[in-house]
Amino acid sequence: MNRRIASKNIANFVMANAVASVLGGVSACSESKPQFKAIDVTGADFAKDFVLTDHNGQTRTMADFKGKIVVIFFGYTQCPDVCPTSMTELAEVKKLLGSDGDKLQGLFVTVDPERDTAEMLKAYMGNFDPTFLALRAESAKLEPIAKHFKIYYKKVEGKTPTSYTMDHSAGSYVYDPQGRVRLFTRYGSGAAALASDIALLLKSGG
Repeated sequence: MNRRIASKNIANFVMANAVASVLGGVSACSESKPQFKAIDVTGADFAKDFVLTDHNGQTRTMADFKGKIVVIFFGYTQCPDVCPTSMTELAEVKKLLGSDGDKLQGLFVTVDPERDTAEMLKAYMGNFDPTFLALRAESAKLEPIAKHFKIYYKKVEGKTPTSYTMDHSAGSYVYDPQGRVRLFTRYGSGAAALASDIALLLKSGG
């Protein structure tokens, strides 16, 4: 357990720093820009879009969620710690937003399509919020999507062929109502911080 958590936290740290270094001066602070608690990745040339199938069998792209704040998290249903914590926090964010909660769309992309069937993903989302959607791609198509989103994932063999775990990046991307990637929020930042950033995005009109 401790090794898995440490590995995921390291991957999260590496990814956050990679994002910051890639952006360079793009996200430089100025008085005219909102002061977000998460990492500002406005203008990034990655994590722009996707073509994935949701747990209802419908093909989805970012355009489907125009007008909403979208939060994308990559994980898997048998994750023992990071994934359920992240999705629980996202459900809490929706509550904290009050009347603006219906403007939040949570998306969960599985990094374990071998085990995560559409039925399993739908049931998993039901544990957090019925409006959240789980997305999946077959293993061959997942790799280029993860690369575009700068997501790390790796299969860690278990005692049996089906008892393996998945090490993976533990942060989330946040998109404004125009579908532009704006923020990267680290795992463990908390629901209040993310709700505050989303409120700023909504207030500024994206």
